[in-house]
Amino acid sequence: MFQTLIEPQQLFEHLDDPDWRVIDCRFDLADPEAGQRAFLEGHIPGAVYAHLERDLSGPVQENTGRHPLPDAGALIAKLSGWGVGPATQVIACDDANGTMAARLWWLLGWLGHENVAVLNGGLAAWREAGLPLVSEASAPAAARFERRSPVRQMVSADEVLDAVEGRADWRLVDARAPARYLGKVEPIDAAAGHIPAALNRPFMENLDAASRFLPAGELRARFQGIAAGRADRVVHYCGSGVTACHNLLAMEIAGLPGSRLYPGSWSEWITDPDRPRSQG
Repeated sequence: MFQTLIEPQQLFEHLDDPDWRVIDCRFDLADPEAGQRAFLEGHIPGAVYAHLERDLSGPVQENTGRHPLPDAGALIAKLSGWGVGPATQVIACDDANGTMAARLWWLLGWLGHENVAVLNGGLAAWREAGLPLVSEASAPAAARFERRSPVRQMVSADEVLDAVEGRADWRLVDARAPARYLGKVEPIDAAAGHIPAALNRPFMENLDAASRFLPAGELRARFQGIAAGRADRVVHYCGSGVTACHNLLAMEIAGLPGSRLYPGSWSEWITDPDRPRSQG
């Protein structure tokens, strides 16, 4: 089964497999309905659509980040309706460098479902390979998704604060672009900067010029110094807990499993003025 990446041709060879489900996660922060419109215009045969804010996130509250985790029960019901059962091979795809697909990849692991992979290169790679797109809606037979022990872990803001204030064996990794990490610009959130002691590893540097993930060896060189033999002590965050999943996936591809996600990320961190912040 596929648990990190899958290539377009590999997916094409399984399109008729009833135990496979493609979930299209296209989404644009500037135009939240653009992804679904694009899906309706053309998608991988048999795919269903997952909306980042309606399906893969929960309601935003005063003390949450911009994309809090969805209620587990609600997500399980949606997965069941999309035809995802205990043995289903899930393929997540998008047109945003794998960022939205990686969010679904992480969420399924959080619910204990291991057989999920991201389409390497996304819809652009699918088109480049000359593979088909359709506009007809799919109606997969409902399944019964079963939650199991998580294979991907999360940490809370309090646990991050504990690490910042005295856990030298933990490493925080910020997935945002350098200018946002440094606090030079902040186009989205109410405050600029980063969590103290965090290292900057922009998620876009996981990709080659064609927006495909770098080979495992190159990704390992990028992250193994941070992991220092304890990948389970690495905590990833970003602006809202979405693009950080890209770095978690990159570490899995690199053979450095077990790192964790701070889902609230910077947009949650700054809701409490007592939490420390750094710039530069």
